[in-house]
Parts: sequence; structure tokens; C-alpha cells
Amino acid sequence: MKPTGIVYLVGAGPGDIGLFTLRGMELLRQAQVVVYDGLANPDLLRHAPAGAELICADKHRRHQQRITQDEINAMLLAKAREGKRVVRLKGGDPFIFGRGGEEAEILAEAGIPFEVVPGVSTIYSVPACAGIPVTHRKYNSTLTIVTGHEDTASTHPVDWVTLAKAPGTIVILMGLKTISHTTASLLENGRPPETPVAVISQGTTENQRTITGTLSTIAGLVEQSQIPMPALIVIGDVVRLGEKLAWRKS
Repeated sequence: MKPTGIVYLVGAGPGDIGLFTLRGMELLRQAQVVVYDGLANPDLLRHAPAGAELICADKHRRHQQRITQDEINAMLLAKAREGKRVVRLKGGDPFIFGRGGEEAEILAEAGIPFEVVPGVSTIYSVPACAGIPVTHRKYNSTLTIVTGHEDTASTHPVDWVTLAKAPGTIVILMGLKTISHTTASLLENGRPPETPVAVISQGTTENQRTITGTLSTIAGLVEQSQIPMPALIVIGDVVRLGEKLAWRKS
């Protein structure tokens, strides 16, 4: 009987390969199977062993082949039961809107050993590369993180009334396609139309691009610009620092 393998839930970081963790690289170089997200930098795959099995697990429409979360879960279980060392390479951090918690639950329930390797999150790294600190003593003392790709079956939908009144900075992940709905919902619930907003596309990479505006203008600016995904949205007064602190030009 083959010994049970192990699954490593590894955060691939925000895109820049230099922001990948040392622990992640160590495990990637020892992997027998790599199940990677479409948002993970493909250059990371060059560090996997020559004989490693590489499996794309992109659930979005950027690639022709798509795979469901249930299929990914089943694959992780199957490969581990073959006695393999499996690296599940996930964009950003596994436990921040990455379904890493769901995958860890499945592994734990099946008695499969696993390890979580946190990744540098896009929440703060992408704004930082655009010169925007998500916290700043002069501007905010709170930070609210929201998904812009809300599951319609979620039992905890976004509370736009509360969010519109939330002080400080709001960071929205995966929200490019829904930016019109997001800005309209915030405006309808009382967020001032002049609130500064930045949309950062392909952050931390050489293709990084930032568009700034206000809550009332940003949706139109994004539509005109045709900027590509992935993109992150920052809402709040800290956006004003972006021009002053833009150390990485986009």
C-alpha cells in the first residue's frame, strides 16, 4: 500500500516572482505534482522538477479549459492518495478569497496531511507598488477588504449599506467587471461621490497600470481605458498619495 502523500497550499503572491516566498520555492522545487491557478505567475513553474506533473486549475474564462472547485478538490485528494507531494499553487494568499480554506477542509476531513504556506497578498502589495499605502495615520485607522466576485449562493452577501458608511480604506479584489455595480451601490448608500478611487491592473508586474478618479467617475474611466484583468480597486483618501509616492511608474 502506497503511503499517503501531502498537499501544500502555497500562496504564489501578487505576480512579481520576486515576491514569492522562500518556503514556497523550496516546496515547488520538490513537488511531484503542481496544481496551479491561472493567476499564478507561469514563470514559477520553471522551478518545478523536470518530471513534475503540471496541472492548470483555472476556474475563469481566460483559458479554454476550465475546471470546477469540486474537480480540483477531487484531484488533490487523488494525487495525495497516490503518495505524491502536491503543491497547490494559488494566486496571492491561499486563505484570502482563494478558497484555500475550503480545500484545507476537504483535506482535513479526508485525513490527508497538508501545510499552508502564506503568500504575499495583493491586498497591500499591489497598492504599495502603485505608491498607495492602504493604511496611513493621517488618513485612516481601518481597512475593509471585499470581494468583487461575490458568490451568488453566498449566505453572507456584501452589505452595501454598511460598506458605504465604513470609515477608512476599502480594497476590492477581483472587482473590475463589477465596478459599475460597486460604485453605484456605494453612491446609492451615501458614500460621497468625490471619494478618491484607484484601479490597479496587473499590479507588481511590468504591465502594471493605474487609473485614478472618484467614485462618480472611475467606472467610466475604466470603461474607456479597456485595462485588463486582474485588477484591484482602492477606495479612500489614501489614494491621493499615489501620485506623490509612485516609485514604480505605470
